[in-house]
Amino acid sequence: MINTIEKLAAYNVWANDTLLAHMQKAVAAGAEIPAVALRLFSHVLNAQAIWIARLTDTQSPVKVWQEHTLEGLHQLHAQTSNRLLQMAQTADDTELYRTITYMNSVGDAYISQVSDVLTHVHVHANYHRGQVATRLRDNGLEPINTDFITYCRELSAQEMVSL
Repeated sequence: MINTIEKLAAYNVWANDTLLAHMQKAVAAGAEIPAVALRLFSHVLNAQAIWIARLTDTQSPVKVWQEHTLEGLHQLHAQTSNRLLQMAQTADDTELYRTITYMNSVGDAYISQVSDVLTHVHVHANYHRGQVATRLRDNGLEPINTDFITYCRELSAQEMVSL
């Protein structure tokens, strides 16, 4: 059976890696990453850290719209993206059906199922990666394709090479 949440988590690691490498390459070539793109991608990775904290009943190390440098984004990605993948890989049915109670960034209380949270984190990241791509293009930089199907095609190509 295909574990869709796990596949989305693996995709999220790939997409974040791909976007960070693209931005790093642009900087190495002399380009400046627009502040709005850094702000949006900071939000993606902050949200990952915040959801991990909610899932583990710990304090988040970041705020929702806290801004990071490109180096800071690399660090936050390293701390959160693979952690979410590991959480998806190890979650059994009991964990996936578990509910958590938390407060959002404006203080409203909610109860959510872990499976919904793990799905949301990756859908949310994809939404904002699309915004980053738009902001890069608006500022004269070519965006990189981080579509889910592109990830799947790369996986298939790797499997073909392994045969």
